[in-house]
Amino acid sequence: GTVRAVDGLSFTVAAGSLLALLGPNGAGKTTTVEICEGFQRPDSGTVRVLDLDPLRDQAVLRPRVGVMLQTGGAHGSATTAQMLEVIARCAAHPLDPGFLLDVLGLSAVTRTPVRRLSGGQAQRLSLAMALVGRPELLFLDEPTAGMDPQTRHLVWDLLRAARADGVTI
Repeated sequence: GTVRAVDGLSFTVAAGSLLALLGPNGAGKTTTVEICEGFQRPDSGTVRVLDLDPLRDQAVLRPRVGVMLQTGGAHGSATTAQMLEVIARCAAHPLDPGFLLDVLGLSAVTRTPVRRLSGGQAQRLSLAMALVGRPELLFLDEPTAGMDPQTRHLVWDLLRAARADGVTI
């Protein structure tokens, strides 16, 4: 529209590092991330992700990237296990969905429809969905929103482990 959300932004993220975009609402954080993910087209400029154009090279880039949305992304009537298994089947070398369900404390709700999960459980499922494909690059949108402190620390530990394995976040 008429709002200039991002103007003159330039950054490089080294492989295996973690970058956080911070700023007030309306600063362009989500727009920036969505452009990098290939979900929005920039009005001008150049964007490279894993040395690829996120729009033109989607078919090559998408299998290498995990995306955790702040809300949504899962079919409400699918069970927790079904949702994660579907995503895993789309990956060339997925992590074991059962392992992720265990690690993220979702084993007790594997047969629960996604729409019946608590906010924290839905966030953990979203993280599992982003991780199951063994991404090289992981985009997270407020990954610990709605989580209790214990689960928040678990997620931080999991993300530290991902970084130790070379994942860029």
